[in-house]
Amino acid sequence: MMFNGMLRPDSGTMLYDNHPIAYDAKSLRKLRKSVGFVLQNPDQQIVAPTVYQDVGFGPTNLGLPENEVKHAVGEALRAVGLEGFEHRPTHQLSGGEKKKVAIAGVLAMEPEVLVFDEPTSSLDPRGSEEIMELLDELNDRGTTIVVSTHDIELAYPWAHRAILLVDGQILQEDIPGVAFGDRDLVRRAHLSTPILLDIYHELEERGFSLPPRRPLSVLDILQVIDHAFERNCCRLSPGTIAVYDVDAPENGGLAGWLASQLETSVGAMGTRAKQRAADEGILLHYTYGVVDKCILRALLGEDTAILTSGGMVRRVFERVEEYSRQSGVDIPVTMMRRS
Repeated sequence: MMFNGMLRPDSGTMLYDNHPIAYDAKSLRKLRKSVGFVLQNPDQQIVAPTVYQDVGFGPTNLGLPENEVKHAVGEALRAVGLEGFEHRPTHQLSGGEKKKVAIAGVLAMEPEVLVFDEPTSSLDPRGSEEIMELLDELNDRGTTIVVSTHDIELAYPWAHRAILLVDGQILQEDIPGVAFGDRDLVRRAHLSTPILLDIYHELEERGFSLPPRRPLSVLDILQVIDHAFERNCCRLSPGTIAVYDVDAPENGGLAGWLASQLETSVGAMGTRAKQRAADEGILLHYTYGVVDKCILRALLGEDTAILTSGGMVRRVFERVEEYSRQSGVDIPVTMMRRS
């Protein structure tokens, strides 16, 4: 909302085209014609009963004559693939169609910059692909696209630049391969590493010779794997996965035990386990995909610990045993004992 002057920053200065944003009515009117904003929920942005009226809302408010409004609406609907929708009631549109109408309403203002909040939220995979393809087309035509999202799998192969934010602070800004390549920073931003980068890192840590360019697509990762297996890599003795039941009767401090295990990475599964870790000030290395990540560390010869409770304890043992049976690699799993 600060991009087009809807909000003012508490500190610092917002620049547009290298000039500070002014907040008088005339300056904001000019800015909002140049910077379009598309909300996460299109129902909050669509204000008119028909598609034509909604898309033409901005140009009409600019005082354009009817023929210019009609031309702007037609071009905007053509750009999003909704030609012929002019007289459709907006409340009868699908989620993807509403998203496109919201985008068309902004395009009708001919902005230089488009800002999107979670552009693919509530859309099915096909609708998401259509929206991202549309953004690619708009970018090819010279429009700058800014996307705010938690969907790192969407952002990683798509963006030219990536900025990791947490609590309003920039942790990292770089090309996606670098910005998302630091696992600690990605975790601090409450995100997950893109799966393609995860595979790349795991191959790298196993001593494979890899090309320096990090993969952005399935084709890229296949090339990385082909390159990696041009030579063999020796297998280490697997590490141990220790499981800690946070619902077990108290018999000593968990934090103290972990402090003595300096090389042990820790993951937590379930709300109670994560709350217990927070209560005892335990830094969690893994909070999602915990069992698989601990298996990956075990294959590198490293010991890990999993905090969990109830039936999840059994699931940890079953998952590791299943992997051991399928892979032929026997990974030890033990119950963590407190002292």
